[in-house]
Amino acid sequence: MGSRLPFSPLTAISPLDGRYSTRTSALVPLVSEFALIRYRVRVEIEWLLYLAALDEIADLPALDASRQTRLRRIWEDFDVDDAKDVRALEAETNHDVKAVEYFVKNAVACADEALKPHIEFVHFACTSEDINNLAYALMMRDALESVLLPAMNRLIRTLRDLGQPLADIPMLSRTHGQAASPTTIGKELANVVARLERQAATLRGAEILGKMNGAVGNYNAHVAAYPDVDWPARSREFVTALGLSFNEFTTQIEPHDYLAELLHNLIRFNQIVLDFDRDAWGYIALGYFKQRLVPGETGSSTMPHKVNPIDFENSEGNIGLANAILGHLAEKLTVSRWQRDLSDSTALRSIGSGFGHCLVAWDSASRGIGKIAVDRDRMGADVHAAWEVLSEAMQTILRAGGSSEPYEQLKRLTRGRRLDETVYRDLLGELELSPEDRERLLRLTPEEYTGLAAELARSVLGDKP
Repeated sequence: MGSRLPFSPLTAISPLDGRYSTRTSALVPLVSEFALIRYRVRVEIEWLLYLAALDEIADLPALDASRQTRLRRIWEDFDVDDAKDVRALEAETNHDVKAVEYFVKNAVACADEALKPHIEFVHFACTSEDINNLAYALMMRDALESVLLPAMNRLIRTLRDLGQPLADIPMLSRTHGQAASPTTIGKELANVVARLERQAATLRGAEILGKMNGAVGNYNAHVAAYPDVDWPARSREFVTALGLSFNEFTTQIEPHDYLAELLHNLIRFNQIVLDFDRDAWGYIALGYFKQRLVPGETGSSTMPHKVNPIDFENSEGNIGLANAILGHLAEKLTVSRWQRDLSDSTALRSIGSGFGHCLVAWDSASRGIGKIAVDRDRMGADVHAAWEVLSEAMQTILRAGGSSEPYEQLKRLTRGRRLDETVYRDLLGELELSPEDRERLLRLTPEEYTGLAAELARSVLGDKP
């Protein structure tokens, strides 16, 4: 294969741009190389417009609304051909942000002839990282709001829809893999929903920081050119006008602490999804979940009977990849030699890959949930066969009644034994119980021993739709 293959989903190196490209397409306008260049152009234009509005800078003329609109169209209408022009400039400069600066200068001069004498106010007093950190901050904000949080909410809604009608369906718990006090399948799904909602709420409230303070964070060039301007106040005003929070103390780079917090938050969300994936896989193995057949699908290339839990396995694999990328970035980005090194620049370019694997993982989990149905008979049979789980109720009632060493009594009688209804009732005859407590335990069955599981499930999932 001597000739170069044309790019397509089949020739892409990353499965995110190949096999899974339809699942990650919503991220393309937000976290691609094109998107990064466009965000940089946006910051350059907005900084120029901001400076032109400052009375303290008389050397740059004020711009009326129509001229501002004309300049904003440079980034609003920025397209792939424009991005190619920037890349051509980068090939000459070997500097990605300097290429953006040159592109913006040329675009401004073409859009507003009167600004040609003032074109050096593009990128005024900026280090590249002033532009870069704000571009990435806007990228993070938009990716969260437009793609990641909606995808998280879809997964949570899918789990809620599955769990709502199952709030009171008994299921045998398995602590340490052994039969334990019964729960309900709805309550177990509610646990997952509550955990995911908490992480999503934290992400919704995440503070995204930005800075615009020069080469080492001290406004050195700003003050040299215009010493009477309150640059910290102006910098704060500019950054917050972009919809970001202002970071007052930085070196050349915004230190990325907020980004590490955000990425760790995503990792926690993913770990909860992973926990559910593995539990769902196990419940399929136990027969508690049945997988609906999809016409045309094949489970095994040699065993025709199989229906494999491929969606949960796919989700698990992509969570591993996502968390490896996000975890590395969270650890790496907060460390920079002295006032600046460039190792964060190349690492940050992979943030979209981390987000992409998140999307694939969440979508796969949702697909898996959409294919499962609960086998109530199978779950009910397992619960009804485990009368030994009522030993907890017996020893606790004995405790309440003042019996001596009730736990030890029940341990001697039940530890390691499988009990049926007959043996359970025989055990009750050996215990010193009040008539009321004996009657209460005689009426109790494993199916009814679910505590407040149903009520707790409904408090999270709501009532049946």
